[in-house]
Amino acid sequence: MRSIGVNTQVCAVIGNPVGHSLSPAIHNAAFEFLDLDFIYVACPVEDVKGALAGMRAIKNFRGMSVTIPHKIDVMKYMDEISAVDRNIGSINTVLHEQDRLIGLGTDGTGALKALIDSGVEIDGKNILILGAGGAARAISFTLAMETKPEQLLILANNEAKLQKLKTDLKTSTKAVIKSGLINESSLTKAMKKADIIIHCTPIGMHPNIDTSLISPELFRPEQVIFDIVYTPLETKLLSEAKSCGLKVIPGVEMFINQAALQFEQFSGEKAPVEVMRRVVMAHLQS
Repeated sequence: MRSIGVNTQVCAVIGNPVGHSLSPAIHNAAFEFLDLDFIYVACPVEDVKGALAGMRAIKNFRGMSVTIPHKIDVMKYMDEISAVDRNIGSINTVLHEQDRLIGLGTDGTGALKALIDSGVEIDGKNILILGAGGAARAISFTLAMETKPEQLLILANNEAKLQKLKTDLKTSTKAVIKSGLINESSLTKAMKKADIIIHCTPIGMHPNIDTSLISPELFRPEQVIFDIVYTPLETKLLSEAKSCGLKVIPGVEMFINQAALQFEQFSGEKAPVEVMRRVVMAHLQS
């Protein structure tokens, strides 16, 4: 057990519930590996305003990871948020810098890093995003603002969320944005043109592991399939895409990347990604 003292920097994940979170195991392993005087705990929180006031009041409360259902509400209590994250409309990270609280998101950048690390060329490509929820917003805004795709096509089944995302992207970025409700016809048409498909819905997530949104006959061998679901590690979508010869990117890569980016913000040190990866994989494979 590492020594914990008055100078120990405290980090936490807040949400409700948080009992399932892998974040304490991941971050504490990384802090221990680098011999940093940090500790990371999970805190079930309902009163977001009170939690953030407490963070301001505690000098050595360094950072927070923010999870469901607080990613939007927490923005109201920040002193600074980047333009990208304001457009996305949610954050998952809070930094305590002297007397200021700085909010940012690492989901979109974590997904972009997963694509880049896999050698995927994004500029000039047709990207299909399935879903219009929080993860889809983070990823689509990051791609629209930091890369140069030929087109972003978003298909989803929630018309209100879909239209808001399309409007926000068109207002805030220069990317070519198209959208539509998802059905057999629209998905078949979209798959004929898509170079990169990013799946951002819960379909295929444990315990419903025998489901997939895309039928294998719609695949083309040169396509890339990125499924942000990471439980199971290999979803039915990824398994079928791999069998058809497509390049696949598992959701665990985005999960590890966003955690590593948070760690670097908290500590100012380069994240020991392989240490964090081993912890994640040990938990997910157990």
